[in-house]
Amino acid sequence: DSRGPEEGLPTLTVTTILEDPYVMVRSAELEGYCIDLLKALAAMLHFSYRVKVVGDGRYGALSSTGNWTGMIGEILRQEADIAVAPLTVTSAREEVVSFTTPFLQTGIGILLRKDTVSQDMSFFHFLAPFSKETWTGLLFAYVLTCFCLFLVARLSPCEWNEPKNEENHFTFLNSLWFGAGALALQGVTPRPKALSVRVIAAVWWLFTIALLAAYIANFTALLSSGAEQLPIQTFEDLVKQRKVEFGTLDGSSTFYFFKNSKNPIHQMIYEYMDKRRDHVLVKTYQEAVQRVMESNYAFIGESISQDLAAARHCNLIRAPEVIGARGFGIATTQGSPWTKQLSIAILKLGESGDLDYLRNKWWETSCLQKSRDRWNPLQPQALGGLFLTLAIGLALGVIAAVVELSNKSRHAAGHAKKSCCSVFTEEMCTRLRIKANTRQSQETSGRANA
Repeated sequence: DSRGPEEGLPTLTVTTILEDPYVMVRSAELEGYCIDLLKALAAMLHFSYRVKVVGDGRYGALSSTGNWTGMIGEILRQEADIAVAPLTVTSAREEVVSFTTPFLQTGIGILLRKDTVSQDMSFFHFLAPFSKETWTGLLFAYVLTCFCLFLVARLSPCEWNEPKNEENHFTFLNSLWFGAGALALQGVTPRPKALSVRVIAAVWWLFTIALLAAYIANFTALLSSGAEQLPIQTFEDLVKQRKVEFGTLDGSSTFYFFKNSKNPIHQMIYEYMDKRRDHVLVKTYQEAVQRVMESNYAFIGESISQDLAAARHCNLIRAPEVIGARGFGIATTQGSPWTKQLSIAILKLGESGDLDYLRNKWWETSCLQKSRDRWNPLQPQALGGLFLTLAIGLALGVIAAVVELSNKSRHAAGHAKKSCCSVFTEEMCTRLRIKANTRQSQETSGRANA
């Protein structure tokens, strides 16, 4: 594959390596991400090129004889001017060749199968839509509302006119039953008669309807997003769980990254893989992808390659965390005048969005994209206005009951020619202590009969 040679343009010999989707053979011609990148760079810097695939099929490493293999070796032997391929910029390579600004960023990620990592339903999964704080707030609101119902029903003369002769249907137990019935959208007795009791009942109904709507909506979202949840978000999550085995390519740079890392989590990952070396380490990338799809196995490897695997296989997904950031750069001979020119051209392509376009073009997926965000239970802050409305309604109900009782006391004081305050206090004491008075009267009548 070549461009030119055109008259007056310098011709560069480009070495590359066959790897999907960077460089691929289609209809006897080369195509892929790196070929498109090379065409764009040639158009910007006005050079022609001749592409050849690396002879030994290697990227470039220092052999036991002290010579460099792969594309790095070809540049050192001046068999090629530049290497345009998914070639990782490393310190060892930088010592013998020069690299341009990275044209693609990558790192170490975790490749998983979606159904392997979906969360198991807990026995009390129905409590999941609300957080613990929300459930606590709901319980407190329920008890407080029922107590206010009980209190207001005793204070309001419209609900309980004759404390000494008439039975009050709104006992505390009945109030609790009334609140529970409303919470389940069931009509229950006793039915409130006084305006103050009706205010509290109405605001509690409003509260329960809104709360149930939020619960049902959140529970539906929780059930429908069950397959989308990704409990293994980070390498720490991977170490903590025991359901999924994990490993990497045997002898790869990823394996030695964990071996040399001082991070405790990374050390735990290395120890796990080293102890189970024969079982969890794989020989090839294709074997790793196949094993992830067929068993409870997570593959730790290059994130950019994992993104391609997830794009090709819809049942695979890459966890969000990427560590050990590194880049793919174009390698040139040391002191080459092309190094800086290519770096500037790559930066311009990045600033114009062309690199993003190429990334999306060659990593395009037909899979339906789903949200990877963790599902969170509904917090009390989201229902703050609802709880505030309930509190205001309870306060209005209590105030209305006090007003109703004070109006009755005022009329009674006019007839009995007593002070309004004394009648109000007497009424209040009678209504709040009626059970004690009844018990005393029953005890007195019991003694008299004896």
